[in-house]
Amino acid sequence: MKATPRQRKPEDPSANEPGDAVADKAESVSAVDKVFTILAAMGELGAVGPSELSQRLGMSKTTVHRFLQTLKGLGYVAQEGDTDRYRLTIRLFELGAKALENVDLVREADTEMRRIGQLTREAVHLGAFDEDAIIYIHKIDADYGLRMQSRIGRRNPLHSTAIGKVLLAYMPPEEAREVLSKVEFKKSTQKTLASAEAVLSILPRVRQQGFGEDNEEQEDGLLCIAVPVFDRFDRVIAGLSISFPTMRCGADTKAHYVALLQQAGAAISSRLGHHPASH
Repeated sequence: MKATPRQRKPEDPSANEPGDAVADKAESVSAVDKVFTILAAMGELGAVGPSELSQRLGMSKTTVHRFLQTLKGLGYVAQEGDTDRYRLTIRLFELGAKALENVDLVREADTEMRRIGQLTREAVHLGAFDEDAIIYIHKIDADYGLRMQSRIGRRNPLHSTAIGKVLLAYMPPEEAREVLSKVEFKKSTQKTLASAEAVLSILPRVRQQGFGEDNEEQEDGLLCIAVPVFDRFDRVIAGLSISFPTMRCGADTKAHYVALLQQAGAAISSRLGHHPASH
């Protein structure tokens, strides 16, 4: 009895064409790169034609025109009347807005806060404005077992906390005065500022130096330093602080902590879409 010959499976044509697959992949990457290069150039140039884009980007006019037609079909660029000029549409802004809506302040701050905590072993807080107070929205505990009157969700006074001073300093003066008019100036320690005028008098310096301080104004024996966190509209939406006992506060330590906070504040703000401007 003859053995039935084993039938060979048909070969996958692509299996013998690795070079073509690699070429296709490279071509796709190249196409994506060209699309974003064209979009970036249009963002700088405004309304522009294929010829100008071709010269600017070193691509053939045919290639540029083909990509413009594809982008037009997708709604990302629009042709200006019967001319050969194209401009970006609001579709790109809509995409960016959707991305920004998904940005979570606490999530973006967490990495930087943990980094500061690991480098300093001190307590790190993120606080936001809440009517006549600040509210802690995130916290990294100190390794030293520091006992502070803070927890996520706790409200503390604006006038006696470093975060509160930073939030007030970046408000318009009239707004800061209005906010402070609603504050009950309770003294937490002997060093607590006891009036709106006393707080208002230090806000220009806080803004000028880029950080605020609470030197035993909220709790005896405790120093806090805070910096602002900005959103994409250049508004201060939170304060980032580090808290530590005054006995560990030398001039070099303080300068080091301020630098760490300012670095972290800038990084968080950048992730939130902020572009630095003079303040």
